[in-house]
Amino acid sequence: MTQKPAPSSHREARPRPARITGLRHLWAATTYSLAGVRRLWGETAFRHEVLALPLVMGLFAASGAALWQFIGAFVLWALLVAVEALNTAIEELVDHISPDWSIFARNAKDLGSLAVMCLLLANGAFIGAVLYTLHVV
Repeated sequence: MTQKPAPSSHREARPRPARITGLRHLWAATTYSLAGVRRLWGETAFRHEVLALPLVMGLFAASGAALWQFIGAFVLWALLVAVEALNTAIEELVDHISPDWSIFARNAKDLGSLAVMCLLLANGAFIGAVLYTLHVV
């Protein structure tokens, strides 16, 4: 199994950029995070997760959920977004390192997918429990 050479921009050694501190560092970190959101927006799953948040919040509002239930749903959603971002990063790296099919690449992608699924289940369980207690109990 031969590996395709990386584009020249990925192989060339570059000097380390100067260290940024203070407010410039905060601004730089913000722009990096926004770039991550732009990249993640290209993932259908992320767009679905973003759409789900206002739907769940609206459902909670219509059901008379307590503030802690809104906060719990938002925290679980934020964790889901974070894991989705990490999963996408893993997929990007694996596709770069192993452009051909390999067991390690499949395993890495499957494990990232499992992490996302676990948080989807946690979100669903929390939403279900909140709605159950508000309407049945």
